Amino acid sequence: MADRPFDPPSAGEILAAMSTAVMVIDPDGRVIEINAACESLFNLSRNLIVGHPIFEAIGHPLTTMPSDAPFAAYDIEITLPGRRRMRVDLMVAPLPDRLGWRAVSIHGHARSALGARSIDREGGTRTAVAAAAMLAHEVKNPLSAVRGAAQLLEGTCDEESKGLTRLIREEVDRVAALIDRMQGFTDTRPIDMTPQNIHAILGHAREVALKGFAKGRMIREVYDPSLPAVLGHRDSLIQILVNLLKNAAEAMGDGPGAITLTTAYRHGVSVRRGESDARQPLPIELCVIDEGPGAPPEIEGHLFDPFVTTKRAGSGLGLALVEKLVSDQGGIIEYSREGMPPRTVFRLLLPRARTTA
Repeated sequence: MADRPFDPPSAGEILAAMSTAVMVIDPDGRVIEINAACESLFNLSRNLIVGHPIFEAIGHPLTTMPSDAPFAAYDIEITLPGRRRMRVDLMVAPLPDRLGWRAVSIHGHARSALGARSIDREGGTRTAVAAAAMLAHEVKNPLSAVRGAAQLLEGTCDEESKGLTRLIREEVDRVAALIDRMQGFTDTRPIDMTPQNIHAILGHAREVALKGFAKGRMIREVYDPSLPAVLGHRDSLIQILVNLLKNAAEAMGDGPGAITLTTAYRHGVSVRRGESDARQPLPIELCVIDEGPGAPPEIEGHLFDPFVTTKRAGSGLGLALVEKLVSDQGGIIEYSREGMPPRTVFRLLLPRARTTA
């Protein structure tokens, strides 16, 4: 059998397959080509980026940088479409035989000037959790009473109502388990991280919201069905999402509009852990988006600090606990205002579960 001629992949095929976001710009600073990872990073199609100045894509014209020699810019802030800010490393290289043309690769840090927190920042959040733990024993007794009442009702109600009583019992059990963990927050034992179907977890959190604090409110789902399993702790992820949904519902009040849940796979997003130079990829993105007014500008940079709140009856512990739970799972949470008209976005970036052969 004769050998078939070898047909090497083209440069375009290689560019399309790369997991790092790459753009090609001409001497005038216009974007001439991008790859799929760049579309994913910008959350825009190729047709909406190609032909436009690079300033519109990253908030930086690059015209002050040399066009005839490679260079790198580390840990700088760029502004993506939708006014989403991100800290990245930019690698720029001239294209051979094309004077003034450059290839730009973007390596995301998964950190935002508005909301992403340093991984090793624990003081404020630990204080908030300790304060909440002091109240834990005051909460568990009424929780037991609620669970017992739901169990009694389940034996006397119709099948449709039994679904609600089961939901009550499941939520009480989950909250009780979280309180048990909260009481031991000062220890450094890792939580049990296992592969999780994030869409099943989102569905549960959405059901809790619609049957309680977000009853009557539309909660849209815009999911990537091909998303791989996330590496996380199920009950903690539910708690995170329920807290964020409750925050969104309260922010919108009685006004119109919907809450939107989205998932996506983000190539090239990573975070540095501790003193090591190694980076942890965080490709799983979840967003909780609402159409409320957003946080006042003066507290945007402190939303995840304990006891910071604009609610009259708020404790300022909800988002601090959310950040703690996200950080425990190796993830990052960001706050931003994006789009026109602007909407509030809480973005979670989490690790994916490893697949086994």
